[in-house]
Amino acid sequence: MIRTLLVDDDALTLELHRTYLERLDGFEVGGECTGARAAVAAVLSPSGGRPFDLVLLDITMPDGTGLDVLRTLRARASDVDVIAITGVRDADTVRQMAALGVYQYLVKPFGFALFHDRLTAYREHRAQVRSTDGETTQAEIDALLVRPAGRMPLPKGLSAETLDRVISLVRSDGPVSAREAADGLGMSRVAIRRYLEHLVADGVIARSARYGTPGRPETEYTWLRGDGR
Repeated sequence: MIRTLLVDDDALTLELHRTYLERLDGFEVGGECTGARAAVAAVLSPSGGRPFDLVLLDITMPDGTGLDVLRTLRARASDVDVIAITGVRDADTVRQMAALGVYQYLVKPFGFALFHDRLTAYREHRAQVRSTDGETTQAEIDALLVRPAGRMPLPKGLSAETLDRVISLVRSDGPVSAREAADGLGMSRVAIRRYLEHLVADGVIARSARYGTPGRPETEYTWLRGDGR
């Protein structure tokens, strides 16, 4: 069983994540925290001496951030796995969390289907990591380093072929706005925005405000994922 610590300052969110996790095979809720300091203490000095395998970590909390928690844990040589679950979308925060070894980054709100997809991928990757020992082949090394995230099912009206074109454009030309992406692919702005927002929900790209021009800031989309997809 993967002993999991839930960290979020909202009681309803904790309850929701607990309910979601209890529906998955191979996981158990080992503890819950509502603040950054409590999360650090729980991981470094676990109750009953049983270490946590995984932390579902919020980023915005009253007494600190998820970044603070993760920096402290890594400084104390903790190798606990962390999945960020947060409403924070800015690319800089995502990059910092990734540099600190966060396994995945889920943006609230999301449904059980996405939660199931990402946690199942984590469980399978963890099992593969634990089963690999001794001298490794290149394929085994690649499998150990890649952190699969799965893919959300496409909403009705979106095509996989067009989605791949949007992904290629954002990866090669990003950050891009919906207007720039629409012009680049010869699509309407309304249509391209549906694809971009789907990729945001899937954790593939991040949405942020672009400043520096007169008037309202324009929304831009930045590639996040580094798995070669």
